[in-house]
Amino acid sequence: MRYFNYEKTAQEAKISQGKLEALKRVVSQEFPRDPMMYELHMLRLCTAIRDGQIYVEDVLESKRAA
Repeated sequence: MRYFNYEKTAQEAKISQGKLEALKRVVSQEFPRDPMMYELHMLRLCTAIRDGQIYVEDVLESKRAA
């Protein structure tokens, strides 16, 4: 079952497929057993990137440092 169409927002944000896959790995670590929360957080993340509130690189870098 799909809850949120974060892929459309990722396309609007011009997130490359490779970076989207990296973001998916980060978010799936936070919500390994809750697909609705996973998709919600992916949608919120892609929306923030699209709206210029955060950059993909910042998200990925912060997770590497943690």
